Formats: sequence, C-alpha cells, structure tokens
Amino acid sequence: MRTRTRISRRLAALAAVAALGTGLLAGCAADDKEPGGGSSAQGGGGGAKTTLTVGVFGAFGLKEAGLYDAYMKLHPDIEIKQTSIERNENYYPQLLTHLGSGSGLADIQAVEVSNIAEVTATQSGKLEDLSKVSGVNKDDFLPWKWAEATTKDSKTVGLGTDIGPTGICYRKDLFAKAGLPTDREAVGKLWAGDWNKYLAVGRQYKAKAPAGAAFVDSASGVLNSITGSSATRYYDADGKVVYKSNPAVKQAWDTATGFATDGLTAKLQQFQPTWDQGFANASFATVSCPAWMLGYIQDKAGAAGKDQWDVAAAPKPSNWGGSFLTVPSASQHKAEAAKLAAWLTAPAQQAVLFEKRGSFPSAKAAYGLPAVAGAKHAYFGNAPIGQIFAQAAEGTPVQFLGPKDQIIQQNLTDIGMLQVEQKGKSPQQGWDAAVKAIDNALDQ
Repeated sequence: MRTRTRISRRLAALAAVAALGTGLLAGCAADDKEPGGGSSAQGGGGGAKTTLTVGVFGAFGLKEAGLYDAYMKLHPDIEIKQTSIERNENYYPQLLTHLGSGSGLADIQAVEVSNIAEVTATQSGKLEDLSKVSGVNKDDFLPWKWAEATTKDSKTVGLGTDIGPTGICYRKDLFAKAGLPTDREAVGKLWAGDWNKYLAVGRQYKAKAPAGAAFVDSASGVLNSITGSSATRYYDADGKVVYKSNPAVKQAWDTATGFATDGLTAKLQQFQPTWDQGFANASFATVSCPAWMLGYIQDKAGAAGKDQWDVAAAPKPSNWGGSFLTVPSASQHKAEAAKLAAWLTAPAQQAVLFEKRGSFPSAKAAYGLPAVAGAKHAYFGNAPIGQIFAQAAEGTPVQFLGPKDQIIQQNLTDIGMLQVEQKGKSPQQGWDAAVKAIDNALDQ
C-alpha cells in the first residue's frame, strides 16, 4: 500500500497559507472523523430546516471563508454541517467504502484532483450529474477542469472548486548576485515557452551563484511542473497507461534530471522539514509554485524573505492541485445538495474563496471579478498574482488523467528522481527504479 506523505503535507500546507494582502485565516474544520453523516430535517427558527452535510478533507476553506454562513442567510430553511478528515489519504478510502455501501455519505463529498479520474471512471453511477443542475454553466469553468470530472458519455460528476496554476517563484536578491535580471517580466522572458530554457538559466545562475544557494529546490518539483504542462502524460485518451512510451514524459524526465546531474538543485525533498528550512535559509533561488504555495513560502521564509521573493510566469502553463464537489445519489436531499454545490462553485463564490483563502478559481468567469483581476501579493513585491495565475490557468491544456496518476507520479519523483538527485544514480538507473516500483504498484 502506497504512502502519500508528500500529498498530505501539501494538503496541510493549505491550512497555513497567508491571506492576499492582509493574511489568510488558517485552521482545520474537523467536526468529526467520518467522511460523511446522514442529512436530516430538524426544527430551527420558525419552522423545520433541512440539514445538509458536506464531507471534506483538511482545511478545505469553504467554511473558513464564510460561504456556508452566507448560503444559510440566503436560505433560512437550510442548515449546513461540515465534517472533515485532516488527511486525504485517510478520507478517500473511507469515501470509496461508503460509496460502495451506499451509506455513511455526506450530502456533498469533496474529491481531490489526484482521485477524480478514478471516481469519474468507477463511481459515476453512484453520483449525480451536476451539469443538469440549474445555475451550472459549463462555459463558466476552464475546459480542462470541467473535463476532469466528466465521463465519456458526458455525465459531469464533480464541480471544480479550485485549481493550482503554477508560476516560478524566485529570489530577487540571489538573481542579482548571479548577474540575472530581477524584474518579473524580464525573468519570465528568460525561459518563456521552453522548460529547457529554465535549465539553461540554471546553468547561467550556477556560474556566478553565491555560495550555498542552489538554483532550484528539487528536481522532483521541476518534473511535476513539466508533466503538468503536457496534455498527455501517464495515460492516453483511451485510458491506457502510456508513461513509458510517451515522448513528453521522457523529455520531462531528461530535462528534470538535467537539473540534478548538473548540480543545480539543493537536493531537498518537498514538504519535508529540510525543505522548510531551505526557504528560511535562502538555500535555493527558484521553486515551481502553484497559487496556493505563495502563503506557504511566506510562512516558511518569514519576514526576512519579504520583497526578496517574487513570482514570474512558468515556461509553460501548468497545473498542480485542485478539488471538486460531488453529490452522492444516496443523499436523501439530492436536489438541495446539488443546488448548494452549484452555488459554492459559482464564479462569485470562487472569487470570495480566493480572496479569503488563496484558493485559485477553477471558474474562468471569476477572473474578471475585482477580487481576482486586481489581486496583488504584498509579500512578493506586490506581484499581480490574479493576472499571472489566470494566464497560467487559461493556458493549461486539457489533460488525460488516469485512475492511478498519483501512483505513477509519486514513484517517478519519490523513487526515481531521488535516486538520481540524492544517491548519485544515473538518470537511466533512476528511471528503471521508478518503473519497477510503478509496475509493482499497478499490479496490486
């Protein structure tokens, strides 16, 4: 059974993000330890209320951003109760168990992007088609986000809450010492359109870099970002595992291992304590950073990193992260639950979630709203993050996700790439080790 420590740490990191401008709230809503509880009608106010339960993992943000309270104010006959399990690797197996039995489910269940392909492929018959809910407009969402939760027969089982469009966060002070430009537009132009240009900039940086400051945190992070920018990576459109023969994956592997073999990385494993210390100690100059990671960097780099860190566009648009809301057909209040899910994922509410919690909208219709279009991040030199990440989101290709995407990705990074980066193995030896681990995992 695979471990997903790195993913759980990322989910925990979402609870620590800082607010845009004034500081985001953090915390984990954990009302109980089950992924869901039955909905019920109970008295309240002047009459009976319908209680809707929402099952999530980690500090999902909907409750913390005040969206439940806002909905209940608009609908006095509805009461919303949230249940949360801190780690997705504990939440998701229980969700599958409850879907299998048809009991113990919340009226709305969240699904993380790494699990949505499996849910869409294997559980669609147990979930409502949310494309038919009043108020849901397919064109409000990014095409690739909508596609991730839509079956081949056009049933949409999940509505996207957020995404992780990715930029490159960089330290201006270290770039200046290495003789590189520091203006974010000039920096973005250094590697625009080609991940190999990012590698070339790393080599330029190394030639004049200050002692003890690598160009990038880890080759694994680079690999994830490159594969996140390809339409086809581990599975093809027919659901066949193709990572071994896919030229895009091979090219991503060759480029990412180049960072390791050329000595451009700090040899850190992401979301481990040493990685956190790397931010605090300015041990590296760049890191691939989705929108949700900005607050994490601010937290770990601290006051000393303010105005030193900035963010530029990545070589190619890429996505890392995001979630969905689903409505189990076993819900006793399917219509009410679907209506709530549609409202929570509508553009206006996604803009609020971004403003309050830093979760970037999956609804492209939100990008023109002031809370998104005008968003700047004071810690990162007032970088126009709304514009930077919206451009990345709109440029990300529709990607074919498979049920075991996460297994393949995790073994490529945590087994294969670490062999090259930390143990001095050749890129071929690292690849072979990853393939062996993946084959064993997929056979189980």
